[in-house]
Amino acid sequence: MTRIVAILFPQLMTDWILRRQPALKDIPFAMAVADRGLRVIKAVNILAQAKGVYVNMVVADCKAIVPDLHVLDYDPEQPQKLLTALAEWCIRYTPIVSIDLPDGLLFNVSGCTHLWGSEEDYLKHIQDRFKKFGYSTQLAIADTIGCAWAMSRFGKDISIVAPMEQHRIISSLPPAALRLEELILERLLKLGLQTIGSFMTMPRTALRRRFGAGLLMRLDQALGYEFEMLEPIKPIAAYEERLPSMEPIRTATGIEIALKTLLETFCERLNREGKGLRKCEFRCYRMDGNIQLIEIGTNRPSRNTKHLFKLFETKIQTIEPDLGIELFTLEAPVVEDLQSTQDALWTISSKNESDIAELVDRIAGKTGADSIHRYLPAEHYWPERSIHATQSLTEKATSSWRNELPRPVHVLKKPEPIEVSVPIPDYPPLLFNYKGKLHTVKKADGPERIEQEWWTDKSEYRDYYCLEDEHGGRYWVFRLGDYLTGDPEWFIHGFFA
Repeated sequence: MTRIVAILFPQLMTDWILRRQPALKDIPFAMAVADRGLRVIKAVNILAQAKGVYVNMVVADCKAIVPDLHVLDYDPEQPQKLLTALAEWCIRYTPIVSIDLPDGLLFNVSGCTHLWGSEEDYLKHIQDRFKKFGYSTQLAIADTIGCAWAMSRFGKDISIVAPMEQHRIISSLPPAALRLEELILERLLKLGLQTIGSFMTMPRTALRRRFGAGLLMRLDQALGYEFEMLEPIKPIAAYEERLPSMEPIRTATGIEIALKTLLETFCERLNREGKGLRKCEFRCYRMDGNIQLIEIGTNRPSRNTKHLFKLFETKIQTIEPDLGIELFTLEAPVVEDLQSTQDALWTISSKNESDIAELVDRIAGKTGADSIHRYLPAEHYWPERSIHATQSLTEKATSSWRNELPRPVHVLKKPEPIEVSVPIPDYPPLLFNYKGKLHTVKKADGPERIEQEWWTDKSEYRDYYCLEDEHGGRYWVFRLGDYLTGDPEWFIHGFFA
């Protein structure tokens, strides 16, 4: 059964100001914005409200009523920014949180409230936390968004509507509880329809003809006859597990236990669905609203609980629990199918492809993924284009390595220029200068001519030479162009073992 929570912040902006300027606590103040040459009030604190200052009044009129009224600037975009931040903080209570401009939040709490004992305990806990943050709230829970919204505005501080009771509850509320337009509300009041119950049972054709389809839609949404969907601020993750803590967790041991518990539950689900994760994010929601995040990645789909925990283990020490962590979540943004043969290899002790993948994952977790490189041959002649970098252990080569001629163990990504002394054209250098150091050539082999493919950009050919200097260092150099058509350039491209 669907259960919806609606939260109203009756003093949203003024509470936000008081959190930043506590000195205004005992001072009547308001927030105003310029509108058509006048400054109009958009938010009022309780003290100013008690003296007759209300929203949409002109500042000059308010000053006449309350001369000592303190007026601050109002940012029209701030309510949405503030509600979004509050909604993100509330994800610890349910994964489905939506903002309700200009002053509310909406939750889908189906299956969540029992973790706090009861619906009343759940709402009381949320209200107490917001009170500590300095925000006054009115909360309600019901089967529908419309009913929960209505009770949060026209009910008590905490209103609980029992399942299937929305029809009885909203009948006594004023028409404004249906989120109707001002024009419709004025028409209802002119006809003496002071409560929803006074027109709820009227013929629908008469209501549509007099008030339009909007009234019937809102009424049906409140009663549950028409479906209404929340728009969560965070897309619902397809693979996510949550673990709330009744007592704040402050120790590394407690964090490890929570992580192991989530991984076991998560991998059981992946096992049932024949999948493995490639990327995983572990979030810790602290009491102060801060969210601690650590994440891992794997080279191939994995649901090996021990292996995944080892990847996380080296990063747990970076989590700062501060006052304590009250919610843990584990999310896998990237999940792929896992073959049964892969799963069977987890229990084999001999060296195999799966063992290599796990080893690479552990090294990457300690040194960073950028420190590990795997190369496959590519179908190009020029050396720097003949290799293809990949981080996947499962990617297969589309061609074979060329091994008919010697190649250096270290090839530069980009050839570097050198200065050479050559006796006659097509001869290897006698001397070459590389980075300010002069090398005397004792042995040489070549040339080996390498040209680009005919379908690529046309350019000069290269003549490669293998050189050995007086100290035994072996180098791979080439001449770009020839001496018959101009001055060729020389480059060093690699180093032999």
